[in-house]
Amino acid sequence: MSVALYNDHFGFRERPFSLSPDPDFLFWSPAHKRAFAVLEYGLMTHAPLTVVTGEVGTGKTTLVQALLRQVDADLTVGLISNAQGDRGDLLRWVLNALDVSCDPRADYVTLFQQFQDFVVAEYAAGRHVVLIVDEAQNLGLETLEELRMLTNINAGKDELLQIMLVGQPELRDLIRQPRLRQFAQRVTAVYHLDPMDLSTTRRYVQHRLQHAGGSGDEITPSAITFIHHEAEGIPRVVNKLCDLALVYAASADKPQVGLAIVKEVIRDGLNLKSAPEPLFLRNPGDLPEKAAE
Repeated sequence: MSVALYNDHFGFRERPFSLSPDPDFLFWSPAHKRAFAVLEYGLMTHAPLTVVTGEVGTGKTTLVQALLRQVDADLTVGLISNAQGDRGDLLRWVLNALDVSCDPRADYVTLFQQFQDFVVAEYAAGRHVVLIVDEAQNLGLETLEELRMLTNINAGKDELLQIMLVGQPELRDLIRQPRLRQFAQRVTAVYHLDPMDLSTTRRYVQHRLQHAGGSGDEITPSAITFIHHEAEGIPRVVNKLCDLALVYAASADKPQVGLAIVKEVIRDGLNLKSAPEPLFLRNPGDLPEKAAE
């Protein structure tokens, strides 16, 4: 089924449940408003380090894209996604994000000096440098510590550089480690984005349906309840299930997605869930009595 036929069947102008981050479809739940407020607060106060975390698919990258749409003209913003490697690699990621060319053979000291000169020059020109690192949980302890060291460029009351980290819950675990206590002390604002509750999921689904040109009733309340339970409140999984359910409904020439259609999508195995963490038993005494006999 083509996208055109999918949209024509329900009268949508565009696909309402794309998996790609799209600020135009951003639903401002209370949690997303607070997370965005923390990001804005970090910008307004020139906080050295701002951290926002959340489970996979909760909308963190969409919030970053929305923030980039409204940054002031006096900000120079560099966005890094999925950065990995040692500290030398980090500086190359940073310079590349800020559109600063560098010699691929340059050593760490040269790269750092080039970065510092750029930040100082921007400040002298009345511009403030902001570095946003998405998927920051991929950075190791040494790389995170190196990010903190970059903020040492700031001197006195003048904040030349600020760093915003966005990542999965593992990022919080990294920052809490004793080796990063100096890093944690530099974090001015932090927020964790939780999955949606049922009420929020219902409003979220209706919002996206209406934003795409629908009535908001294309998916029944009972179907949304089942989708919420199956998706565990994760927006990206909600999107996937709603999208597939609409495809099933359109192919069957149904005017609405009902509970039966959603169950059919699940029964066909189209929602892949990660396996639960294995249970590790330390000793035979941890086994239930019957199992230990």
